Amino acid sequence: MDRRELADFLRRSRERLRPQEVGLAAGPRRRTPGLRREEVSQLAGMSADYYMRLEQARSPQPSAQLLGALARALRLTLDERDHLYLLAGHRPPAGPFAGEYVRPGLLYLLDRLHETPAQIIGDLGDLLAQNALAEALFGCVCTVDEGDRNIVWRWFADPFVRSAYPEEEHERVGRLHVAHLRAAVARRGNDAAASALVERLHGTGEEFTRLWERHEVAVHRSSRMKVVHPEVGLIEFDTEALLTPAEDQRVFVFTPPPGSGAIEALELLRVIGPETAHRSHV
Repeated sequence: MDRRELADFLRRSRERLRPQEVGLAAGPRRRTPGLRREEVSQLAGMSADYYMRLEQARSPQPSAQLLGALARALRLTLDERDHLYLLAGHRPPAGPFAGEYVRPGLLYLLDRLHETPAQIIGDLGDLLAQNALAEALFGCVCTVDEGDRNIVWRWFADPFVRSAYPEEEHERVGRLHVAHLRAAVARRGNDAAASALVERLHGTGEEFTRLWERHEVAVHRSSRMKVVHPEVGLIEFDTEALLTPAEDQRVFVFTPPPGSGAIEALELLRVIGPETAHRSHV
């Protein structure tokens, strides 16, 4: 906790806020720029003495609940709210979720990646979009029911999906899927969507349940993967996860490892297109 920086940030934020912005009358004798300390404490539902000690850099560490109340009282933006939490020694709350909505700029970026397969995947594993080269590599899911476009679900529920990966990779890929899902479920606070997916996955059989009970956690940021294409053969990729403005979406880019034959394989994929890709697997 950085008490001096926290005190300064609270004071500056209070002074920037006009009384009219929070429904208070300015009054003819107001000499304090912005809000008074007691007005902030009242808006935040806390004692004036405790707030004063916060601004004087002599308070104990405030709770996350109290910080949320202060952020609302001071009308902080999301970036300012996160800064407040960090100064107080807390991890900021999760950012906004986009759900299935993909920003037009991300779709444009996806289409401009002509030489690299790329996908946009939700934090629970929902495939939201992919470019033409990814479709040529993995196949189209346009004929798959929307509720079944989840890559974790398809890995455990559809044996055909695994035929696109060397058998010796199956255990590692399955563990990676489950470990990433574990992290996403915890970040979401086990919300309705996460709970429903986990319950559904338990119904796929013993394998998912066994891996889930290991309680492994590993956010998928980068990895090495191998894909067996029916025409091109075995292709090896480095997978990189790129951050997006939304908390629940990532752009996954599949790049050829230096010195590998994946570059020539991708050239061939661009020529033959998606017609020879695996049947609707991701």
